[in-house]
Amino acid sequence: MKSLRTCLLALLFTISILPALAGVPERIISLAPSITQSLYAMGAQDRLVGCTSYCYPAIEDGKTVVGTATQVNIEKALSLKPDLVLASSFTKPEEMEMLRKFGVEVLLLESPHSYDEICEQFVALGEAVGKKPRAAQIVENSRTIVRKISERRKEKASGTPPTLFFQIGANPLFAVIPETFMDDYIRFLGCTNITKELKHGQVTEEFVVKENPDYILIATMGSLTSSERMKWLRLSSLKAARHSRVYVIDAALACEPSPVTFAQTMTMLDRLINEY
Repeated sequence: MKSLRTCLLALLFTISILPALAGVPERIISLAPSITQSLYAMGAQDRLVGCTSYCYPAIEDGKTVVGTATQVNIEKALSLKPDLVLASSFTKPEEMEMLRKFGVEVLLLESPHSYDEICEQFVALGEAVGKKPRAAQIVENSRTIVRKISERRKEKASGTPPTLFFQIGANPLFAVIPETFMDDYIRFLGCTNITKELKHGQVTEEFVVKENPDYILIATMGSLTSSERMKWLRLSSLKAARHSRVYVIDAALACEPSPVTFAQTMTMLDRLINEY
């Protein structure tokens, strides 16, 4: 049955899909919100024909939804006649392979582990879609903002750096850990991540209380956001609670790896995280 379905797909789409053109792709599908945002930032949205159900502002612009970040409707994707599909680490390998079997070029953009990797990947994406000069300029602008914030904070730093806990999940409790691009926020701000010795992100409330951070950041997580913030504020033994330094951060900015959102997040955190 599976082989029959594959043959029918081939018969249906081989005729309608043109071979990928050499040079700049004209019909692009993005399978990750961060990739979609990057395409918009570099001005390539006019060639975006398909996206996931989480890709904004592409959905408002009427781009065709071909699945979620983890599940692709292959038939629907192929019907758009793409010459380039931009996949993420969440895209299933078998779905990427199926697209390639039908002659579609698939470019996998792995999850970046640092701000430098974000910038390098952004320029590579720009080159792939014919927007390298614009992508390079965006990276340069982002690096200038981040560098100025980091250098200014280094100049003003005195005494022991403030400690920080950055929560990115609940039930179970998850935190930003070293060797991730989100840990770079903490490093560039001149703070110390309380998870600096950990190899995995799952922690306990007891761990946070023991480390007693000066600041707590919570990435938005739907209806749980307010209750998570109140949970920490009720713990009067925490320095972050006593000084009302428990802040909610927009996950659509902080958790999306792009030079634009990274610089925006750094600017916002620079206002919130102050030496004392």
